[in-house]
Amino acid sequence: MKAIGLDGFNALTARRRMHVLFEVCSSTIWARRVLSGAPFADEAALLDRADRVLAELPDAEIDAALDGHPRIGAKPDNPSSAREQAGVADAAEAVKAELAAKNRDYETKFGSVYLVCASGRSAGELLAILTERLDNDPETERRVMRHELAKINRLRLQRLLGGAVS
Repeated sequence: MKAIGLDGFNALTARRRMHVLFEVCSSTIWARRVLSGAPFADEAALLDRADRVLAELPDAEIDAALDGHPRIGAKPDNPSSAREQAGVADAAEAVKAELAAKNRDYETKFGSVYLVCASGRSAGELLAILTERLDNDPETERRVMRHELAKINRLRLQRLLGGAVS
């Protein structure tokens, strides 16, 4: 996703803005509801709307948003995920194998992919976070996962707007 700035985003057709937002988060309801607030006066208005919309999404739509995220350690299927998971690409095979095993444990326990804002984190850090989160109860984990999704969406929006983001 190329940085286009807020003016560039606001200048897009509604259809193109929808497409761009869907690249940020694969929930069509999230993208539509964020889009309904356009045009945005400033970056803060867009980020605030994105956060509020995500907080109000029903669980089924959160599950749709998760479909746009590959497993941590799996081959990323989009440029954003590849950039965000760069710290895993060169990890030792033993760490990758443990990540894969614990990803399966997570999916069995919680019924969804392990989601974490991976930007700037090493495979070891991501594994430690995953190990810790496996101790959560389902309700706590759902809250944590929503928070991580909000951080990922915000990071992707900031990158789209041209903000300095790692």
